[in-house]
Amino acid sequence: MKVEVFVFAALVAVVAAGGYHQPQHGYKQEKSYMDSSYSAPHYSAPAPHYKENKPAYHQPEYKSADYDKKSYDVPSPYHFDWAVKDDYTYNNFGQQESSDGKGYVSGSYYTLLPDGRTQIVTYKADDYSGYVADVKYEGYAKYPEYTPSGSYHKTPSYPEYNKAPAVKYEKPYAAAKY
Repeated sequence: MKVEVFVFAALVAVVAAGGYHQPQHGYKQEKSYMDSSYSAPHYSAPAPHYKENKPAYHQPEYKSADYDKKSYDVPSPYHFDWAVKDDYTYNNFGQQESSDGKGYVSGSYYTLLPDGRTQIVTYKADDYSGYVADVKYEGYAKYPEYTPSGSYHKTPSYPEYNKAPAVKYEKPYAAAKY
């Protein structure tokens, strides 16, 4: 049922669009295709028929602010510091740094080394002398005490293997008499 309704609607749409023409009986060919005087039809491009797309509103005007624009090319003064100390994981490190805003930077950072010492680096940096660092260590290095494992044997020692137990053969039981 749905197919019939669809086919009927398609036929109505074709007829309404003018796409269906009644076939003409008695077809008559005006020129032969074999004739050398036949020329292919010439078509010209259709003229465009669209409107130019212009906005229906006026462009807004943007005015710059009256305040002074800040240049980020010049360093500005700052100061920061941070630290981490975690006794469970033995992490202990941090940093602090400050700048005067004229290109001079100073600061330091420290970290706990695996041998128990603390390394402290103090630095200064400017445009004239560059980066200059001073490295110091606090505390004493602690290493685990060496304990030899076992004693030295002149001859190699092999593990002793247990011998297989001896197999005992027992006499078979006599069959019971009834």
